[in-house]
Amino acid sequence: MAFSAILRRSANKAAPLASRLIGAQRNFQSSAAVVSAVKRASLSPQFLRSAACYPTRHFSSSVATKSSSSNNKLLDVLQSEISVVEESEEHDKTVEVPKGFPFEIEDNAGEQTVTLTRQYEGETISVEVSMPSLVTGEEDEDEDQDDEDEKDETSTQSSVPLLVTVTKKDGSSLEFDCIAYPDEISINSLSLKNPDTEDQLAYEGPDFLDLDENLQKAFHKYLEIRGIKPSTTNFLHEYMIEKDNKEYLRWLKDVKNFVEA
Repeated sequence: MAFSAILRRSANKAAPLASRLIGAQRNFQSSAAVVSAVKRASLSPQFLRSAACYPTRHFSSSVATKSSSSNNKLLDVLQSEISVVEESEEHDKTVEVPKGFPFEIEDNAGEQTVTLTRQYEGETISVEVSMPSLVTGEEDEDEDQDDEDEKDETSTQSSVPLLVTVTKKDGSSLEFDCIAYPDEISINSLSLKNPDTEDQLAYEGPDFLDLDENLQKAFHKYLEIRGIKPSTTNFLHEYMIEKDNKEYLRWLKDVKNFVEA
């Protein structure tokens, strides 16, 4: 009887413990099942596609730092070049228009051409002057001497391109494509323009150098009388060099302001 009582008391004490053990086992099994389910879900294609839609953001300040450093370097170089131009002898140099210069000068800042105009015996003379082509005199050491000897003498001289247009009252004009060298003017071509005809296939005459030599000289005299002569073009050469320097300095400052903005 006593032994039976002891067994009943032991069983009564063990029952709650067993119940807790069974519950813990069930909880463990449930947790394990949840973990297993999570693992299976995280490896499923649906989860991977969903995760791909939310990429992690990695912001690095090194990109901004490199960009700022690059801008500062460019600004330093630009400012250095600006200082070189401003300290050069050509800076603020003014080329005075010679007395008796027959043309009015239209020079707009930021443009690479200058326009000259004048009236002559009912004609309008217009000259579009482009930036000069400067020759420093340095020769290419690798160039064959034979080729050097074959070069035209004017190819080693600085030059200024000119487009001279002589317009009559009826609107028709004679257009000369010229190159001005020191003390010499070369005519590359000429063409007759008629405002009433815009035929692109109109005959424009032969190459200027194919014309009779006397006819070439007569055309040069024709331009000289209208003010296109070496004294004029030599002034234009100096004037355009000065403009080239001013426009380059203006361009440098505009670029610098853009980078700084």
